[in-house]
Amino acid sequence: MKILVLGPGAREHAIVLSLISEDAGHEVVCAPGNAGVAALGVETADLAFTDPEAVAAFVADRGFDLVVVGPEAPLVAGVADPLRAAGVPVFGPDAAAAQLEGSKAFAKRIMDEAGVPTGQARKVTGTADAGSVLDEFGAPYVVKADGLAAGKGVLVTEDRDAALEHVATWAPHGEVLVEEFLDGQEVSLFFFADGHNVVPLTPAQDYKRIFDGDEGPNTGGMGAYSPLPWLPGGTEAFIDEITRTVALPTVRQLESEGTPFVGLLYCGLIVTSKGVRVIEFNARFGDPETQVVLARLESPLSAYLLAAAKGDLTAVPAPEFADEPAMIVVLASEGYPGDVTTGREITGLDDAAKVPGVHLVHAATARTDSGGWIATGGRVLGVVSRGETFAEARSRAYAAMDEIGLEGGQFRTDIAERVA
Repeated sequence: MKILVLGPGAREHAIVLSLISEDAGHEVVCAPGNAGVAALGVETADLAFTDPEAVAAFVADRGFDLVVVGPEAPLVAGVADPLRAAGVPVFGPDAAAAQLEGSKAFAKRIMDEAGVPTGQARKVTGTADAGSVLDEFGAPYVVKADGLAAGKGVLVTEDRDAALEHVATWAPHGEVLVEEFLDGQEVSLFFFADGHNVVPLTPAQDYKRIFDGDEGPNTGGMGAYSPLPWLPGGTEAFIDEITRTVALPTVRQLESEGTPFVGLLYCGLIVTSKGVRVIEFNARFGDPETQVVLARLESPLSAYLLAAAKGDLTAVPAPEFADEPAMIVVLASEGYPGDVTTGREITGLDDAAKVPGVHLVHAATARTDSGGWIATGGRVLGVVSRGETFAEARSRAYAAMDEIGLEGGQFRTDIAERVA
């Protein structure tokens, strides 16, 4: 197939890697892609990937068989809408269904209508009404900006004043939710969705805080691992439960409202003492969980992307995954997730990639005129590893990370430590 992957990050790098590894002769283009994708020999294209008209014109000119939308911003902007209207198979929901991620208030309403287990939440318009809700729910306080905020719209804190300040910061930009704090282990579980049916992938756990021990501010994700040997009842029973109580009811509710969800349904879950609850939905592959889930995927990814896009997931078998665990450690620039320092040289990438069971995915890198590498953003790249055991996967990942040099670079040293 001729496949267009939209997006610039490590998630798109991982998707491209999975597609070109199928040996199916796919012609893959990534727009805009990144320097790491280009280094694979894959065509990248300078495209305004969040502009529906620009994307539609590009697809019409090039004649793609499938378009895969990676990030949330183009989905919420409606990039999929004109493509689907033109009959192009698109893996990614229309703008209306993408509100499942674009608006936390919308997602909460859908969960309520569908009977999906989740925590309590209240809309607030400012600090005047937020205070009473914070007092009702109690500490730790959970405050979420309603719209897309690049991982920076969520605050979990014991400090009531900090919670009110977060409300004050985001309220001018739209609705803000104050939510009940849910305590437990978090799980990310992806589902392919075709508007009516779903097909589950395999669970993963990511690390959102910047520092070891889950300290510091939230980020877009500093690492992840899969599978999760500690899941209550085992992996199959857990997947069955979430399919039955979360994914299918959500997709069927959206279908009943005339906004069918076609693409990747990301269920952000938490295993509490009272059962599994939904923290959030995303409308696309999660980053960095995608990198470890796809590292274990043994079935051809393209088959599921196309079947979902064409509304026929019943035609494909359940995906198969390697037993070997996988993990990713993310390298970030100095200052991330705040003001970052960019333009610094990255060294040792070739040596890192030579570590057995390791490959690299790029998020924010560029090539220099001399063929070297520099960092161009916050999360720079990820080291993905597999091993016979989690201990081996960790040893390989951190051995590779030790080969990489970036002045002021930061990464967590405790990814998958608890399961190793």
